Amino acid sequence: MEPTTGKPTLLRNILARALLFGVFIIVVRFAYVVTITGESCNLGDFCFFSLPQNLNFVIPGAGAGVSAVVGNDVVPQSSPRRDLYTSKEWIKAVHFYSSIFQELISEGYLSPHSKSLCIETPFGQEVFALKEIGVEDSIGIFKKAAKPLVIKGEGHQLPFDDNTFDFIFAGGARLDISARPSDFASEIARTLKPEGFAVVHIKANDTYSFNSFLDLFNYCKLVKMLEIDGFDSSMPYIREIVLKREIEILDRGDRKIPHGGSDNKCSVPGHKRELVQKAEPLIEEEPLKPWISLKRNMKNVKYLPSMVDISFKNRYVYVDVGARNYGSSIGSWFRKQYPKQNKTFHVYAIEADKAFHEQYESKKKFVTLLPYAAWVRNETLSFEINRDPGQEEVNELKDKGRGMGRIQPVKSSGGELNGEVDAIQGFDFAEWLKNTVTERDFVVMKMDVEGTEFDLIPRLFETGAICLIDEIFLECHYNRWQRCCPGQRSTKYEKNYGQCLELFTSLRESGVLVHQWW
Repeated sequence: MEPTTGKPTLLRNILARALLFGVFIIVVRFAYVVTITGESCNLGDFCFFSLPQNLNFVIPGAGAGVSAVVGNDVVPQSSPRRDLYTSKEWIKAVHFYSSIFQELISEGYLSPHSKSLCIETPFGQEVFALKEIGVEDSIGIFKKAAKPLVIKGEGHQLPFDDNTFDFIFAGGARLDISARPSDFASEIARTLKPEGFAVVHIKANDTYSFNSFLDLFNYCKLVKMLEIDGFDSSMPYIREIVLKREIEILDRGDRKIPHGGSDNKCSVPGHKRELVQKAEPLIEEEPLKPWISLKRNMKNVKYLPSMVDISFKNRYVYVDVGARNYGSSIGSWFRKQYPKQNKTFHVYAIEADKAFHEQYESKKKFVTLLPYAAWVRNETLSFEINRDPGQEEVNELKDKGRGMGRIQPVKSSGGELNGEVDAIQGFDFAEWLKNTVTERDFVVMKMDVEGTEFDLIPRLFETGAICLIDEIFLECHYNRWQRCCPGQRSTKYEKNYGQCLELFTSLRESGVLVHQWW
């Protein structure tokens, strides 16, 4: 009878499985280090085939002195990043940035002794170019590291102390596409030493976006701006902006407008006034069928984001004054038709009619409801729901026959209101706006307040809050011709079309981009 071999076989199986498990752990660790964190392969990371520290290679055709060090801190031999460093695209980018930096050295904005940072550089061409022209103390940051040129970090949260760098560079229109441009700019100002220089390359080339850009850098002074040719099709032209870090904060659009009375009047800046000249013409002759003419006119509207780049703003805000239900204008128009340039807007719905409040409960993530009446001061108001003759037919399609609401101070409303009346809270809309947004924000407002526009618009000018608004869509209410009754005018409003036209004209003459809403 042959001897039993069960126990040695079992032992061998256990050892083999333990060995395989160890190999598996090493492979998983290697994959994590290289593919997830973007770090290099070294012994501390359980990688047993690291590259020698002193391995060099020369980029062919790049000229004398153009070489790359690929050592223990970069990538394993199997990484495609090795091919990147010898590609035509890499060489072209290095040549381009080398010429940019050499020009900056000749003008005194950069020196071989400058401690330098390149922001949001995926592969580090800018860092490599700096080192090649002698600026050795240079590093780049990106969300995925590519050592030794690039370490892990993001533009809106730089992993460095205050006043660290003499020179900071942000190329490739990284600020244009940043989701947090204000934080991006603030981090540059924070980490840049006083009297240090920042150079930013942007795509936007209109006056509006340029001024918005400068508003972000409230600690920096504009030194130079020029147009240059790019090096690839993704950015054929570049606006290069050179900024110098100041010791004190500069008084630009980085603050809210002060509170108070008429002494806070503001002047709409010139770059906003220029946009008014490009706006669609106002309808000067009173339309016989305004419900048709004004609606058709919306097709001719030249939206501000269709004329300029709105990238360099802190926040994007839409304020719907007289919002009614969600579908009246927020859902049906602003969400679907207004050109947002892929920006996320925070929406404020101001609506006093409690009949519409419940439906905003399901929209809390997207819309902030203010269940009050926009007014010129904080006080209790009478809120009337009334209809013009035949309005039931018109509103059936829009708001299930719900009439439009008008407000009046309680003390002056006795005996004048004939419809459904409630007491509601009014609030100082202009002061609320000044508490909510700043000149760094991009603010769009739609106002449909059943005649109260003749009170609210002057208040916006009086307080200076008008300068916080970039674009207005305004419905002006007047004794228009009735849809139901040919030859008859509405008795609901005292103003006439000429007075409405004067309101629109005065807004545009003051530099406010306003459109006729229907």
